[in-house]
Order: sequence, then structure tokens, then C-alpha cells
Amino acid sequence: MKVLVVGANGQVGRKVAELLNSSQEHTVLAMIRNQEQAEAFAKKGIDTVIANLEDSVDDLQITMKDCEAIVFTAGSGGSTGADKTLLIDLDGAVKTMEAAELAGISRFIMVSALQANNRENWNDAIKPYYVAKHYADRMLEQSNLAYTIIRPGGLLNEQGSGKITVGEQLERGTIPREDVAKTVVETLNNEHTKNRSFDLISGEDSIVEALNKL
Repeated sequence: MKVLVVGANGQVGRKVAELLNSSQEHTVLAMIRNQEQAEAFAKKGIDTVIANLEDSVDDLQITMKDCEAIVFTAGSGGSTGADKTLLIDLDGAVKTMEAAELAGISRFIMVSALQANNRENWNDAIKPYYVAKHYADRMLEQSNLAYTIIRPGGLLNEQGSGKITVGEQLERGTIPREDVAKTVVETLNNEHTKNRSFDLISGEDSIVEALNKL
């Protein structure tokens, strides 16, 4: 399966792209923003396409040519304001969904945020981010795409354990970015995760076991 990773230069996105690139089942196209980033991916043998989530839906559709699935890991980042959060995390995500439908791509994996579906549990310090994630996720659920929405807890840079917990309403927790990326890749072929959304933190089950419990 050829997978377009949107936001491939982010910390989770890079790990997803690298896992897909080393996979026997998938090939990867990394969507990035500039030539400097492209050169870094080229050194790893990863194909890239340069695009911007503020581009038009038609332009985004062109970047997806021949792809069979989308992994959306993009974000405006903590150093930008609420305006960019709306433009990237919300409108950029929705435009990517629309482009995928136009391109005939049905599989769409969204990396969201823990409890983005539950307003009462949002972090007040980054509420615009949660608003963007909440409504992007809702638009994905209402689309015709075969979606999986993964809502990870606090992201860590430590080595992954390969052990996770998933659920509809988990308590706050953390998880290594490596384990988030491995979970993303595992969902691509897991029919049980289609049209499902779930929180994700570190736990005691293997990734396959945890996903099969959904």
C-alpha cells in the first residue's frame, strides 16, 4: 500500500515515514514543506512531495496521485498562534480529507489528541488546539472515508516499549512517539480499526493485542 504521510517532518510523522519505508508491505510518500526537508528524507531513501496545507484542495489532490492511504500527523506547532492552528490543524486536515475523497483514496488515519472528543477534559492552556482537533475529527467521522482516529496522550521522546492501552475515555497518560508511530502503521492493515476512534497511552498489551480489543 502506498501511503502519503502528511506532516512527515514532524516528530511522529518522521517515525511513521521511516517505519513505512522499512516495511515489506508498504511504500511511503512524505509530504513536506521545502527542499531542505526533502534532502534530509532523500538521504534515508524516502520519496517526498513538497506541498502546503494552506494550498487548495485541488493542489493537495495532485500530491496524492497513486496513493492508497493517508496518514495525517501535521500540526501548526506550539510556537504559532490560534490562527495557524485553525488553518493547519482544522482547515488543512479537512482539505486533506476532501482531496482524498476526490482522489479516490478511502483509508485515512488521523493522529489527534487524548480526549479531543470530550470538551470537559480539554487542557485550557491549549484550548484552540483541542477545538481544531475536535472538529477535524468530527468532519472525518462524517466523511465517506474509512477512518481511524488515534488520540495519543502526552508524547515522549524515550524509546518505545511496544506496549499500549487503548480506549474510548482513558485517564491522562503518556506514550513514546515511537509507539504512536508503530500504532499508526499497524492500523493500516487492521480491519478492526476501520471507522474507529480511540485514546492511546502506554500500557501492558502489545499493539496488535490492544487494537484487537477495540
